Amino acid sequence: MEYCTKAPSALSPADRDWTRHAISILEADGKRSADTHMVKPDFPGLTGIDIYFKDESTHPTGSLKHRLARSLFLYGICNGRIRKGTTLVEASSGSTAVSEAYFARLLGLPFIAVMPKSTSQQKIQAIECFGGRCHFVNHAGEIYDAAQTLADEANGYYLDQFTHAERATDWRGNNNIAESIFRQMSGEPHPIPEWVVMSAGTGGTSATIGRFIRYRNLDTHLCVVDVEGSAFYDAWQNGDLDTTASGSRIEGIGRPRVEPSFIPGVIDEMIRIPDAASIAAAHVLSDRLFRRVGGSTGTNFMGVLCMASIMRQRGQAGSLVTLICDSGDRYATTYYNDEWLKAQDIRIDDWRRRIETFLDTGEGVLL
Repeated sequence: MEYCTKAPSALSPADRDWTRHAISILEADGKRSADTHMVKPDFPGLTGIDIYFKDESTHPTGSLKHRLARSLFLYGICNGRIRKGTTLVEASSGSTAVSEAYFARLLGLPFIAVMPKSTSQQKIQAIECFGGRCHFVNHAGEIYDAAQTLADEANGYYLDQFTHAERATDWRGNNNIAESIFRQMSGEPHPIPEWVVMSAGTGGTSATIGRFIRYRNLDTHLCVVDVEGSAFYDAWQNGDLDTTASGSRIEGIGRPRVEPSFIPGVIDEMIRIPDAASIAAAHVLSDRLFRRVGGSTGTNFMGVLCMASIMRQRGQAGSLVTLICDSGDRYATTYYNDEWLKAQDIRIDDWRRRIETFLDTGEGVLL
């Protein structure tokens, strides 16, 4: 649903000049951060199966959401909703808001992020460092109405990532994340991945990848991994898009409702990953990359390992691709903090052993 209190008026000459200038600023940022690295760690137990991570943490704002934020700004500007002086509001658990605060500062626009009180302090500080303001609600399910209310009160624009993510990005190409993945894979031993594995937050990235795979008539399959307390997996299983859930402890992914940008029809397989497994996988991958990755990356990694296990059972060779969504430095006080894990009753030691055994020997049961 498009949210606005009234239809936008025609652009004045001054508005058109500002729009041209704003688009040129966003395009320049796109050229500076046009692509990210594809990382290929060595896992001794997985002979014949190559695993690749597209490292989205290297964007200027440190996460996959940099691409989405730029697309959402272009979408709002080109639809006449964002103009000089427009107050921008977003409902976000953190990373999208960090990226949007960055772009708002580039364009000289006020920005307000509506987020749960449980959002990590590192993300809050990043938003504020880019000049954004944070508005907190008690529960993740309250962010939508609060964001719309704030936008209405300011006569501003609700960016609404959860609705617009799947339509703001050109899924056919134009250097979107899917096109970038397959272009970078073109010279690899198995250039067409058996699986791309992606977690869902808005659902926009999985929609882009799934549509692109079909549009290009590729043999790749899309696996979407979901987390505890999220509505996506159950909705995909039962076909009911009105499914709701309690909300996720893995920031940036999993939602208490099925977001409008989640497109079940482009997904070939879904897996629900326990939170302890996601966090354990993030710890293991961080050790092997010599730098921390976030919890959503741990979810992605666990999903990749599940698909690799199935491939091994079937005697298949090939490649799998997933994403490093953001840096684990943003979660120093949560996923990498023993006291937080204890308070959440999350035990990762057994999961770590199982993951390490599988990576080193190819043996063992993951889920």
